[in-house]
Amino acid sequence: MDQLALLFMLLLGAVVSVPVGDRFGLPAPVLMTLLGIALAVLDFVPDVDIRPDLILPLLLPPLLYASVRRTSWRQFTANKRPIFTLAVALVFLTTAAVAVVANTIVPGLPLAAAVALGALVAPPDPVAATAVAGQLGLPRRLVSILEGEGLFNDVTAIVLYHVAIAAVVSGSFSPWRAGLDLVLSAVVAVAVGLGLGWAANKLMDLLGDATLQVGLTLLVPYAAYVLAEELHGSGVLAVLTTALFLAEYATDADDVMTRLAGHTFWDVVDTLVTGVAFGLIGLELHNAIRTAAGRWGEMLGWAAAVVAVVVLVRLAWLLPATWLTKRLHAKRDYDEEIPTSWRETVVMWWSGMRGVASVALALAVPLKMDDGSPFPDRDEIVFIAFGVIMATLVLQGLTLPWLVRRLGVRADADVEKAFEKELAIRAAKAAKRRLKEIEEVEELPEEVSEQLLRRAFDIGTRISPDLGDEERREAYEQRARRIKRIRRIQAEMMSAARHEVLSARSEPGADPEIVDRVLRHLDVRSLR
Repeated sequence: MDQLALLFMLLLGAVVSVPVGDRFGLPAPVLMTLLGIALAVLDFVPDVDIRPDLILPLLLPPLLYASVRRTSWRQFTANKRPIFTLAVALVFLTTAAVAVVANTIVPGLPLAAAVALGALVAPPDPVAATAVAGQLGLPRRLVSILEGEGLFNDVTAIVLYHVAIAAVVSGSFSPWRAGLDLVLSAVVAVAVGLGLGWAANKLMDLLGDATLQVGLTLLVPYAAYVLAEELHGSGVLAVLTTALFLAEYATDADDVMTRLAGHTFWDVVDTLVTGVAFGLIGLELHNAIRTAAGRWGEMLGWAAAVVAVVVLVRLAWLLPATWLTKRLHAKRDYDEEIPTSWRETVVMWWSGMRGVASVALALAVPLKMDDGSPFPDRDEIVFIAFGVIMATLVLQGLTLPWLVRRLGVRADADVEKAFEKELAIRAAKAAKRRLKEIEEVEELPEEVSEQLLRRAFDIGTRISPDLGDEERREAYEQRARRIKRIRRIQAEMMSAARHEVLSARSEPGADPEIVDRVLRHLDVRSLR
């Protein structure tokens, strides 16, 4: 098996792991990691041949962009306090705790190298948290906090990692210079993200075509990451800033085709790239096993100690931080989404899985220092990092669904239904207002006006059937059954039309381009 065949194997696994995970109630990223582990132990499967410094630029931009598309700027601003405590303060605390323990138990490990180890295992993975938590029916406030933590903690951790690596490689370290680098990295990233987001928004207006606009969204996150890194900024923060800008300002309510095509396209990208990323995590276990040859007991002990530190520090931080946030929330009028019980806090604690960023940073640890000597204890750092990744991703990922069921942490269906009903009412009222405005400037026949008014009401009842009274609901249900029957017959008619047009592709003299154009027209009609 060569590298290309291995890639296709991972892509196939990414597609298959989704229905398999749904069937057995297991997260698809965890299944892909297990697939990678299974492939890693097979003799005919080659080692992954990809430069470590390319893993983050290739995998993180589309994954981050896809994650941001599922959230909004309001959610980030509403959760700024818990996100800050998790994505910044907790990353610093975890890095420091791991550095102290690793420097103590690993003989000869320099403190700066121990800090690098702490930084690369500190950030929970945004993709794992989103993919796992999103499938478990957790309260939206918890998913929002986990998404925000996962998206922003990489920024803090990667900057800390680079500072520590530079200190080891050069043999010198300046706290003031490190702090300045952190601030400048953030400023450059935000500037790049805003500038590129504004430019991409303008370019989308010029492109017009839905296919070209969706294609541009694939290029934008890569451009943001690379440009920010070239200017010594945070590529991760630049991608987040660009994605949030586009989600806020590049959304046209009437651009239905671009929105439908974009959602489908990014669902496919998210599924495939996520699968490949977590499959690579499992495959890299082969190198970690080779590193530990002859030293299993000692190195497993070190890895277990660091795993314990990572897991326990998160719990020790979350309990008082959640309590304090709740106290502040109760005293002041904060529009903030926070855990409301110890059960939700425990779920947040157990959701701290490590993943793609930690793997990429571990593999990117330099082989040599500036003076040409080997990087101190690089093999040990890589092995411990993979121990943390496997323990948190596989163990916590497989047990999180059980824990959620055991604790009974579920989304509040009544709240979600109430909000859905509120949106349905607003949508129906907006349609009625617009109809009234049109009637003031255009003369409409009475029967047409009544029909349009009914359709305005139907806009709301189709979203939330509870809007009408009992009589109206019964009438609506009868009308819905009649419309459903008509649509079923229309769907069969359209299917016959599509089959007839598609059969023309194989007829002599038929132009495939014209056939496809007519078929695309029928497809669009079928969506209405």
